[in-house]
Amino acid sequence: MDRAAEMHMFVRAVDKGSFSAAARDLDLTPSAVSKQIRRLEDRLGVRLFNRTTRRVSLTEVGHAYYDRCSRIIQEIEEAEEAVTALNENPRGTLRVAATVAFGRVEVLPRISEFLERYPDLNVEFELTDRHVDLIEEGIDVAIQWREQMEDPSVIARRLCVNRRIICASPEYIRQHGKPHAPEELLEHNCLTLYEVSQFNDWAFEDPEHGHRVLHVKGNFRANTADGLYEAALAGAGLARLSTWLVMPAIRRGELVPVLPQYPHESSAYFVLYPHRRHLSRKVRAFVDYLVEIFTPVPPWEREGLEFTEAEWQERIRAD
Repeated sequence: MDRAAEMHMFVRAVDKGSFSAAARDLDLTPSAVSKQIRRLEDRLGVRLFNRTTRRVSLTEVGHAYYDRCSRIIQEIEEAEEAVTALNENPRGTLRVAATVAFGRVEVLPRISEFLERYPDLNVEFELTDRHVDLIEEGIDVAIQWREQMEDPSVIARRLCVNRRIICASPEYIRQHGKPHAPEELLEHNCLTLYEVSQFNDWAFEDPEHGHRVLHVKGNFRANTADGLYEAALAGAGLARLSTWLVMPAIRRGELVPVLPQYPHESSAYFVLYPHRRHLSRKVRAFVDYLVEIFTPVPPWEREGLEFTEAEWQERIRAD
C-alpha cells in the first residue's frame, strides 16, 4: 500500500471513530484495516492509536500526524477537483448535512431530480440539527438555520427567510388558555430545542414595547424541530416552528396560531460549504440547484401554502 493510501485509511479511521466503521466505508474487513494501521505504525516507529477492547483513541503523536495527513489529503482532493471541474459532468460522492425537518420535508423530496440531472454523482445525506463542522467531518455542503452558524471561515449563502410562528394544539389551548401577550408565554409550557440554545430565545417587536427577547422554558425538550412539531400536535405545549412545517396542520385545524401579530422573520436558511481555492463541480452543482429551488421565492410561498395577508389579519383579530 502506497503512502497516500495509508494516510487516507488512517484519516478515515480517525474520522469514523473506529477501525470497523472505516472498514465499512472502505469496503474492507476490520482486520485488514487494523493490520494496515499496525504496519503504518511499524514503518513510522510510533504508536498512533491507544487501543482498548472497546475503542481506539489517538495518541499525542497520532493527533499531530492526523493534522498533517488531513491537510495533505485535502490538497490532493482539491487538486483532483480542480481538474475534474473541467469535466462537463460532476462525479464522485457528495456529502450533505441538513437540518432534520427542512431536509426531510423540503430537500429530500427533490433529491431524485438532482440525481437525474447528474447521474455520475452519489449523495450521502445526513439529517441533523446539531452544529456541523464541515472541515472536521468532511461535509461538502450543509443546510442550516442562521442560529446554527458558528464558523466564520466557511462560505454561507442565504437560501430563504425561515419565518416562524408560535402554535399549539386546540386541546392545549382548551386546557391552558391562549396567551395574548408575549410575557404570558413565561406562564406556559414552551417546547424547546436542546441542540441549539439560541432557538429558545424568542424575539418580539412592537411599537409600544420595542424589541425584547424571552428565553422560554418547559418540561419537554427535543433534539430536532420535528420532535417539537410532533409534541405540539400531541398537546404537550407551545412551540415556535417554521411556517412551511406547521401551516398544513394549521389549515387542517390540528394546530392553532398563537400571537400571530408577532411574526418571527429574523431567521433564514443558509447553504454552507468550505472555503477552497477551487470549488468542486459537484458542490457548485448542488448549491446552484438549491438556489434555483429556494430563491428568490421559496416553493411553499409560490404554491400558496402560506396564509395571505388578509387571512393573517383575520387570525390576529381572532386572537
